[in-house]
Amino acid sequence: MSPVSSVERQRWDVVVVGAGGAGLRAAIEARRAGARTAVICKSLFGKAHTVMAEGGIAASMANANEHDDWKTHFRDTMRGGKFLNQWRMAELHAQEAPERVWELETWGALFDRTPDGRISQRNFGGHEYPRLAHVGDRTGLELLRTLQQKVVGLQQEDHRETGDHEARLKVFQEFTVTRVLKDGSGNVAGVFCYERESGRFLVLEAPAVVLATGGIGKSFKVTSNSWEYTGDGQALALLAGAPLVNMEFVQFHPTGMVWPPSVKGILVTESVRGDGGVLRNSEGRRFMFDYVPDVFKEKYAESEEEGDRWYEDPENNRRPPELLPRDEVARAINAEVKAGRGSPHGGVFLDVSTRMPAETIKRRLPSMYHQFKELADVDITAEAMEVGPTCHYVMGGVAVESETTATVGVPGLFAAGEVAGGMHGSNRLGGNSLSDLLVFGRRAGLHAARYAAGAATAEVGEEAVAAARAEALAPFDGSSEGGGENPYTLHQELQQTMNDLVGIIRREGEMAEALERIAALRERARRIAVEGHRQFNPGWHLALDLRNMLLVSECVARAALERTESRGGHTREDRPAMERSWRPVNLLCRAGDGGITLERVRTEPIRADLLALFDKEELAKYLAEEELDA
Repeated sequence: MSPVSSVERQRWDVVVVGAGGAGLRAAIEARRAGARTAVICKSLFGKAHTVMAEGGIAASMANANEHDDWKTHFRDTMRGGKFLNQWRMAELHAQEAPERVWELETWGALFDRTPDGRISQRNFGGHEYPRLAHVGDRTGLELLRTLQQKVVGLQQEDHRETGDHEARLKVFQEFTVTRVLKDGSGNVAGVFCYERESGRFLVLEAPAVVLATGGIGKSFKVTSNSWEYTGDGQALALLAGAPLVNMEFVQFHPTGMVWPPSVKGILVTESVRGDGGVLRNSEGRRFMFDYVPDVFKEKYAESEEEGDRWYEDPENNRRPPELLPRDEVARAINAEVKAGRGSPHGGVFLDVSTRMPAETIKRRLPSMYHQFKELADVDITAEAMEVGPTCHYVMGGVAVESETTATVGVPGLFAAGEVAGGMHGSNRLGGNSLSDLLVFGRRAGLHAARYAAGAATAEVGEEAVAAARAEALAPFDGSSEGGGENPYTLHQELQQTMNDLVGIIRREGEMAEALERIAALRERARRIAVEGHRQFNPGWHLALDLRNMLLVSECVARAALERTESRGGHTREDRPAMERSWRPVNLLCRAGDGGITLERVRTEPIRADLLALFDKEELAKYLAEEELDA
C-alpha cells in the first residue's frame, strides 16, 4: 500500500477550520441548515483564544441608554475604522448584533444584569453609548462555553436520532490543517490535516470550507495572542488562491502588561478604563487630555473634572479621553514613552484603584484581579499597573463578500472572525470582535451549507494528497543532511524583526529592511531540520507554522510600505497624516511563484442613506471627492 493511499479520508458537507467563537457559531449554523459538519480544532475543544476577549460583546440593545440604535453603532464603527471599513459588513454587523446576543442568552449565557433585570451594558472606547453586554471581565469565556454546550447538545441530538451510525457534527481536537485542497476545476474539495499528538494524516473531503482560525500575533515578539495565532487561515487562503485585504492594519492594544515579566504582553481589558481606570505618565499626570484629535473634540473632555463627571452623568457630559479608540490611545502611550515620561519598564501607569473600592473591582473585574495577583503579585485594588501597546488584533485578512463571507476567487471557501478582513476598516473598536464573530460566523455557516447543498461531490485527487503529505514531511528531510536550520531560532528572529521594524510606529527604511530579512528567513526556512518522529514533536509543528507566519508577515510589511499615509492601526512616522487619496484604496495581497504581489482596488462607495448619518464636515475629512459629490 502506498503512503498516500494509506492516508485516511472522510466525507463531509462543510469543514470548519477553527473552533473559537466564529468557528463554533459557523458549525452550529451549518449543522442547523442540514449540512454534515466537521470542526477542526488546533488546541483542545473549548480552549480557543476567544476566551481572552474579556470586556464584552458590542450590540445596540439600548439597555443602558435608550438612545442607542444600530445606526449609531454603525456610525461609531465607521469612524473607528477611519471610513475604510467594508460598509455593508459594518451595516449588517450593527443590525444583527443584538439578535445574536439575545440568541446566546436563550442558549444559556449568563450575562450580568441591570437592576431591572435586563442584560447589562458597559462603556468601551470609541462607542458613543454603553453598548457592551458582559459577564464580568470573562465575556469571551462565557461566549465560548455557551457555544461549546450548544455543539454538545446538537451532537447528543444526533446520537438520539441515529445512534452511532451517523455523526452530523464532529469536532477533531488537536488537529492542524496544512492545505486547502481543490479539485481539477479550482473548486474547494476539502482539507489536508494532521493530528498533533500522533502525527497521523487525515483528508476531510468537502465542497465547502470555512476558515475561522483567528489572527497573526505570534509573528510579533510582544503579543496578547495565544500560541495558536500563527496566521494559519490567512496563509491557507493565500495558498488556495484567495487574496488578503489591507494587512497593514494591525491593532496594538494600548494596555498590555509590560511588567513584571511573568505577565508581559497579557491584556488588561478595556473594561478597566470603561469602569474608570485612568492613564498617568511618570509625572503622575493624566496625559490623554493632550492627545484628543480635532475630530473627537466635541465628544471628549478637556479637563479631569469634566471627564470625571461623565461617569456619573454619561448623557450630558463629554467622556474621558481614556475611552478614545484604541489606535489613538496606543499612539498617545507610545508618544509619552518616547518623550521620556514613561514608566520604569517602558510603559505608562493604569490605575483603577483610585476610582473604585476594592470590593467593586473584585466583583466587576474578577479575572483581572485574580490573574495579576496570582501570576505577578500585582494587586490592582491597591496599585497601578504598568501597561503599554501589545500586538493584539489584525483588521486585515481574507477578502470576503459582505453578505455571504465567501472568499474572492475560490469557490467553496468562506472566512469569518478575525481571519476575515473588511469589517473593521483600519481600526477595530473594542467589543466589536465578539459581535463580529457571532454575526459573520452565523452567516459563514449558513452560506457554506447552502453552497454545499448545491455543489457536486468533492473529489480530491491522489496527486494533491501526495503533494500535501510531502510538504508536511519536508522538515524531517533536512535532519538527515546535517546543518539544517532550527525552527525556534527562525521564529525568534522573525518575531524580533516584526517587533522592531513593522511595529506600532513604522518608517520606510525599516520596513524595506524587514522585507529583506523576511526574504532571507524564508530562504533559510527551506533548510529547516527537525529530529525525531511525528509523535509529540513540537519542533515539527513550529516548522509547519513558520510557513504561514513568514507568508503573512511579508503581506503585513509589504502593504505597510505601500500605504504612504497613517490611518487607524497603521502609523507611519515619515507619513504622519491621513491622505484623502488613500481613503478609497484597498490593498490586496496575492501569493504567486514570484512571492507576494500587491494590487490596489477601489472601495465601493457608501450608500447614500448611510452617508446621511454623518455630518458634512466629518465626511469632508475622510471621504474622497467623488463620494461626496455622489
